[in-house]
Amino acid sequence: MNSQKARRLLIIAPPGSYRLAPYLKAAATFKLTPLIASTTEHGILPRAVEGIHIDLGKPEQALKTLLDLARTGLEQKSPFVGVLGTDDATVELASKVAAKLNLPHNPAAAARLTRRKDLARAALQKAAVNVPWHRTIHTQEDHSRFAAFPYPLVIKPLNLSASRGVIRVNNQDELQQAIIRIIPIIEHSEDDQARQHLLLEHYIDGVEIAFEALLHHNQLITLAVFDKPEPLEGPYFEETYYITPSRQKPETLLACQQQIMKSCQALGLTTGPIHAELRIDSNAKPWVLEVAARTIGGDCARSLKPSADYSLEELVISYAINQPIKPEPQTKSSGVLMIPVPKAGILKRTEGLSEAQKVEHITAISIDIPPGNEVECLPESSSYLGFIFAEADTAEQTEKALRAAHDKLTFVINPIWKIT
Repeated sequence: MNSQKARRLLIIAPPGSYRLAPYLKAAATFKLTPLIASTTEHGILPRAVEGIHIDLGKPEQALKTLLDLARTGLEQKSPFVGVLGTDDATVELASKVAAKLNLPHNPAAAARLTRRKDLARAALQKAAVNVPWHRTIHTQEDHSRFAAFPYPLVIKPLNLSASRGVIRVNNQDELQQAIIRIIPIIEHSEDDQARQHLLLEHYIDGVEIAFEALLHHNQLITLAVFDKPEPLEGPYFEETYYITPSRQKPETLLACQQQIMKSCQALGLTTGPIHAELRIDSNAKPWVLEVAARTIGGDCARSLKPSADYSLEELVISYAINQPIKPEPQTKSSGVLMIPVPKAGILKRTEGLSEAQKVEHITAISIDIPPGNEVECLPESSSYLGFIFAEADTAEQTEKALRAAHDKLTFVINPIWKIT
C-alpha cells in the first residue's frame, strides 16, 4: 500500500481485551492499518500489527503521547482516520484523542460518566430516567447508618464490569460482610474515589435484558436485544445465557428503547456503540442498570449478527471513520453461553468437548482458560472459562442447544491447598 494513501485506525485497548482481535480483523475490511495503544506493547499483538506503549493509569500522559504521534513522525504520512476504545477502561481516552483530531467521538465527559456507576446514576436520576434508589457509601462508613436502608440492596464497585464485586444483601449484617469482601477487589483501583467508595442500589425483582445499539446523529439504531433467561437473583450476578431475539412483548421493548435513548441524552452520548442493561419488573416497567459507550463485552459479540455482510466490529468502525453502514435486521436467532466457573481452584482439563460440539445448532465452543491456570468464582472472578455459541430458527431452539452443550461439558478443577 502506498504510504501516502495509508489510513490508520487507532485502537486503544486494555491488556487482554477480548475485543481487540475482532477489531483487528474488521479493520482489514476498510483497508485500514491498525495501530494498537495499550499498557502492554507486545504481549497482546500479532506480529504484523504495530503497537505503542501507553500508561492507561496516567491518562493525560497517554493523551499527550498519542497526540504527539498523530502530529509528527510516522503519522505525517499516514494520519488517523478513526479512534476506537475497545472497553470501558479506554473509551474516555479514545474520546479525548478523537476530539483533538476532529474525528467522530463522544464528549469525554460523557464517556467518563459511563465508566463510573455513581456519576452515571446521578445524571440519569436528574433526567428522570427509571433508575433504582441508590447512594454512594464510603468503605469505612459508620455501619450504624445501614439499618435504615431499603433492603434488599445490591452493592457494587464504582467502575468494574462483568458483575465483579456485585453482591445482593438483604440486611445490615450482610451489607457489612459484603463490604469486607469487596474491599480487596477494589484496593488496587487507580481511581481514588472508586478505591474508597461503593454504590448501593435497590434490588429490582424482575427479568434482565441487554440492549445493543449504535448512536448516529443522536439517533438510536437497535442491533439486537438479548434475553438473560437465567434468574439473576443473587447473592452474586453471574451472567451466563444471552439469547436474541428477545421474547419480551414489543411494547415492553419499545419502553426499554425509550429509556435508553433518554439515558444517552442525559449522559451526553452522541455517537458509536451502546451496550445497555435493564431490569423489567412485574409491571413491565424498565429500569436502567447500565449504559456503556462500547459493544457487548467479552467474546459475546460473536453471537450478534447485525448484517449479512458486516460484523458488529465492522459496523462500529464504519461509524468511527464517518463512513456509516446501515445495519440489517437479524433474521435468525443466536445466542451465547458465558461458561461459568463451577468452583475455584486449578483447571486441570475439560471433558466432553467433542460431544458438546456435535449438539445441533451449536456453531462454536471456545475454552479460553488453559489447563494449569487458577480459576475463581464470583464475586472475585473477572473472567469466564469460555463461550458456547449457537444459531437456530427460534430463541427456544438456541437456548435449548446452549443448555444441551453445556450439560455435556465437565471441568476438572483441583482445589488449591494453602499452607498456613
